[in-house]
Amino acid sequence: MSFSMPQRELGIALIGTGFMGKCHAMAWRNVSAVFGGAHPRLEILSDVTEESAAQFARQFGFARATARWEEAVSDPNVDIVSITAPNGMHRPMAEAALTAGKHVWLEKPMALTLSDAEAMAKIAAAHPGQVTMLGYNYLRNPAFRAASGMVRDGTIGTPLAFRGVYDEDYSADPLLPWSWRMTHEGGGLGALGDLGCHLVSHMTALMGPVAEIVAQTQIAIPTRPSPDGPKRVENEDSALALLRFTSGAQGSFATSRVARGRKCRLQWEVHGSDGTIVFDQENMNELWVHRTGEDGFVRHLTGPGQPDFSAFCPAPGHNFGFNEQKVIEARDLLAAIAGEPNVGPDFEAGLEIEKIIHAMAVSNGTTIRIER
Repeated sequence: MSFSMPQRELGIALIGTGFMGKCHAMAWRNVSAVFGGAHPRLEILSDVTEESAAQFARQFGFARATARWEEAVSDPNVDIVSITAPNGMHRPMAEAALTAGKHVWLEKPMALTLSDAEAMAKIAAAHPGQVTMLGYNYLRNPAFRAASGMVRDGTIGTPLAFRGVYDEDYSADPLLPWSWRMTHEGGGLGALGDLGCHLVSHMTALMGPVAEIVAQTQIAIPTRPSPDGPKRVENEDSALALLRFTSGAQGSFATSRVARGRKCRLQWEVHGSDGTIVFDQENMNELWVHRTGEDGFVRHLTGPGQPDFSAFCPAPGHNFGFNEQKVIEARDLLAAIAGEPNVGPDFEAGLEIEKIIHAMAVSNGTTIRIER
């Protein structure tokens, strides 16, 4: 499948140099090598100090560095701003970039609060010339794209139920020090904002809009050690929910950041009237599919027959990876800038994800309808 890509260099500003900052930098350096079009120009990198900004600008290949993110988003040589800063900075940085006339690639979660997300979607709608993209890279996995195609074309019949889990154990150790991620002011939601929103992005792409939710959350480790003594954890370590989709199908949802032994268990099943599809991100190059009349499940490996795989490798079974998903995400953003449909999630679609996870956070056993 061919895509229109920008034929002129676009200037990139990157804010943040952690895990996702490095992923964005690698994606910008590789996107044209994989998909063609003009190479993005790595213009300016922003980090918390001048020293670290200069160090990472050299490492990542950016021409200039600054400790002031405001300089990066307003720079006249910048066309696109990649935002990988802490959650609490997402709204001011994205709004400043949009107001300055830039396109925005923002890592999830979209915002700290639902009201912040609503305001961001509103300002994005007021700047229709700027493309927005949220960092839901797991949607770019060729195996997931193949699965969503199977659901869409009726391979497993009418979708009847969704069962999904996204568990990790990065907070399972009770001696893990307290951090801003465990506060409403700095981190927003907990497991729902870090992990659950990814599961919601898969769930809604496969099953369509959610009509109603009933959920419970848990803080499994109420306090964490800090140099100033124990500090209270404010946001959830785990969440469970039951859902009804507007189609009438049902769903179950679970997410945890304290699930011992789980590293990236983004696992789900779609049960259809004529079959079932099973996926697990810890084995991201496999789909398991059952169809009526078969005795069990058939294992499908990723390969060039699935969307975008062949752009990286011509041989089936040669595994696809996490960072390749980010390259596709960068391609989708560039294609939208060049006039192709924005496959998103943009800020409007991201707001729908935020509505769902924030409803789960406040449900406390009460059914909540998702308004549109």
